[in-house]
Amino acid sequence: MITSRAIALGLMVTWVFAAPAGAALVEDVEFSDHYEWNGTRLHLNGAGVLRYRIFIKGYVTAFYLGEGIDPDQALDDVPRRLEIEYLWSIPAEAFARITVEQISRNVDAAMLARLRSSIDRLNALYEDVKPGDRYSLTYVPGVGTELALNGEPRGLIEGAEFSAALFAIWIGRHPVDKPLREQLLTNS
Repeated sequence: MITSRAIALGLMVTWVFAAPAGAALVEDVEFSDHYEWNGTRLHLNGAGVLRYRIFIKGYVTAFYLGEGIDPDQALDDVPRRLEIEYLWSIPAEAFARITVEQISRNVDAAMLARLRSSIDRLNALYEDVKPGDRYSLTYVPGVGTELALNGEPRGLIEGAEFSAALFAIWIGRHPVDKPLREQLLTNS
């Protein structure tokens, strides 16, 4: 049986195939070449699929950065977005548990303690997902990080430190999957 943790901690990623007009097509899931939120335009930087044990696809994801931002600056106080479309059902409580586990891999204990109330606020926003559902995280400096499910905003959490720690789950020093990190940070 595949657990939500196994999917979130997948082991292998496949490459992305080009789609029309600069968009990305990953496992028959299309991601737009850009996204605009609160007057901030973000451009597709990279995309990939997370696989567990080679044959089991967990989710497909795309990463966006503000115009002119180098991927080496992706965790700085810059506009960014992550879209994840799920290929399996995952309960909300699994997202909450995995969020804490993965953030703690990328920050020290003092930082984790400072971020705890923001993490708890985010965890309270999660809902169960089914195949085809899409979560997005969009960060704009001075505004915060918005969590949306299927395009519907669930909430906004302020703070550049919180956003960097959250996005580090996928693109930090200790990401959920290193090959996926490389694909998300490689310009499309």
